[in-house]
Amino acid sequence: MSDHKQTNLLKKLLLNTRHKSRLWAALAALCTGTTLLLISVMIWWNFRELLYGKNQNESLGSTYMIIGKQVKDRDMGKANATVFTQKEIDSLKLAPEVQDVGVISSNRFQVYAKMGGKLAFATELALECVPDKFIDKMPADWKWEPGNQNMPIIVSSKFLDIYNYAFAPSQGLPQLSESSVKSIALNLEVGQGEKMERFTAHVVGFSDRIESVLAPQSFIDYGNRKFGNGGVKESISQVILKAKDPSDTKFGDYLKRHDYRTNPQNLRWSRIRAIVEVVTSATGILALLLMGIGTLVFILFIELTIARAQHSLTLLLQIGYGPRFVSGFMIKRFLPMVVVTELVAMLLTVAGQVVTSNAVQTQGLVLPLVPGWPVWAALAVSTSILVLLVSRSISGAIAKQ
Repeated sequence: MSDHKQTNLLKKLLLNTRHKSRLWAALAALCTGTTLLLISVMIWWNFRELLYGKNQNESLGSTYMIIGKQVKDRDMGKANATVFTQKEIDSLKLAPEVQDVGVISSNRFQVYAKMGGKLAFATELALECVPDKFIDKMPADWKWEPGNQNMPIIVSSKFLDIYNYAFAPSQGLPQLSESSVKSIALNLEVGQGEKMERFTAHVVGFSDRIESVLAPQSFIDYGNRKFGNGGVKESISQVILKAKDPSDTKFGDYLKRHDYRTNPQNLRWSRIRAIVEVVTSATGILALLLMGIGTLVFILFIELTIARAQHSLTLLLQIGYGPRFVSGFMIKRFLPMVVVTELVAMLLTVAGQVVTSNAVQTQGLVLPLVPGWPVWAALAVSTSILVLLVSRSISGAIAKQ
């Protein structure tokens, strides 16, 4: 007998064409469950790509943040209420997700800034300094030595935005570009009385990370030694730290527990991460439930089909068809359905990734068009488990008959 005729004979004897609606319902549930499972993994993977991916989603915010202590009503008027001790700084270095901690030093001497011309102003100026490794845009000429009358400073980008979009229009003053600000000289009067020294300051860079006016560490140290009050110990009211994953809820809980504050925008990903974890967990549980129901109905359909063909199986065994051969025939008929169902789920997931990638691109973010390896790994694991369950159920059902 030819293979084609043999196949047709086995189909007529073993495959009951009735109750196909149960088969399609099982496959639909299986496809839906697999799709939801892959989408939940995709959401988790996309979130991590936005935070740590190689595509440099800079608009998500830096992992660097300024930390200070909460100012409470009961602490008002108390000296050193918001000052960090060395023990607290050492503890911060061991906090969850913290990779590095730097001290922000400030001037303990008077600095008076003046500028003439159309933009004339005069004001007292607060200067700060941080370790160079914490500066986001390091200028090439970021150095100062005692005896040098020219002093470089770095200004927060927000200061320029406030001037251009709030102060300048209200006062009828010209708006300034970054390059024009860098060409302006500021006259600084440092210290008081006979010790006073004059310097010429130039803006050499702008910082998106630190919202203050930065001076080189060497200048702050020099000024504090020469013009500061020697009897006053330097107090640290702010620190800058680098966090590996600021979205980690343990990191956020640590800050709350110690009454530390930072820009709320810096912790926005912590709240988003909590939402993502709930969504992915709920979607994953629903996916596993649907996959379980779909797999159970699919296996029951196969077992029912085999049970209805009991007499045909007996006849096939009597004429020389072995159980292994019959099992192989049934497996070849049903396993492709599982594989196609899984492939359809993957195609739907890839389509979802493309839509997501295009959607976030409008927000200035970057995500790959193709799902990452965790999604493919989830597909491989789920497909392998389904193939194993279906194969074993077919072999077991035929062995019972």
